[in-house]
Amino acid sequence: MTPATPELPAAPATDRPVVELTGVSKAYQDVVALRGADLVIRRGELLAIVGPSGSGKSTMLNIMGTLDRPSAGRVRIDGHDVADLTDRELSALRAETIGFVFQQFHLAFGVPALDSVADGLLYSGRPRGERRRLAERALRRVGLGHRLYHEPHQLSGGEKQRVAIARAVLGDPPLLLADEPTGALDSRSGAVVIELLHELHEAGTTVVVITHDRDIAATLPREVRLKDGRIEHDSVAADGSASFPASRSALVARDALAPQEAVQ
Repeated sequence: MTPATPELPAAPATDRPVVELTGVSKAYQDVVALRGADLVIRRGELLAIVGPSGSGKSTMLNIMGTLDRPSAGRVRIDGHDVADLTDRELSALRAETIGFVFQQFHLAFGVPALDSVADGLLYSGRPRGERRRLAERALRRVGLGHRLYHEPHQLSGGEKQRVAIARAVLGDPPLLLADEPTGALDSRSGAVVIELLHELHEAGTTVVVITHDRDIAATLPREVRLKDGRIEHDSVAADGSASFPASRSALVARDALAPQEAVQ
């Protein structure tokens, strides 16, 4: 029998932000990767965390995703202070609250899309039949109802990323962290993935896109820029208002002008 995920202690407040970083720093021996970061992400936001290599993006992703703990400062995810949780409770928080999408798709060779997605609920305690039914619904949600039984080598790069997104949103987590989700894709497939992230956001998911691509960041309602481990710009003002973003169709329009690229 598959073990169920342990229950979390109740979190305070119902309108709490989904992510709160207060004075968060992270050092790896003598290298400081993140310096005094203050960030609040409210439910239903769609934003980019953008910066060049070495800016601290991956470190911030790992801390927001509870994959790593800060060296200093406070991290609250969905109202839970990470410092107060045991490892089991932290695993439960991650399983119930956060979906991850990575640049590399992490699809097992020889495993059909349906089972790759269903395995995302392997430790949920749900029976196999229910996991597969939910996986089919998630794949249809991302437009892959016709690819349920295709293995990774039978899918294009864009389709593989959509399988990964379906797996990430399978349990309807309130927070989706997408790490360079278009980095391994051609421009047209990348535009489809960004459009899908917009659709998930419109359905109520909080979506955070970690990217080095300023063009992608410019299409999102909020942009947080990192440099040398510090937040150097946040397009949300102190009063919570956001600067007007580029049109969400801007990226699609840009890519429509790009030379046609073969789907791998």
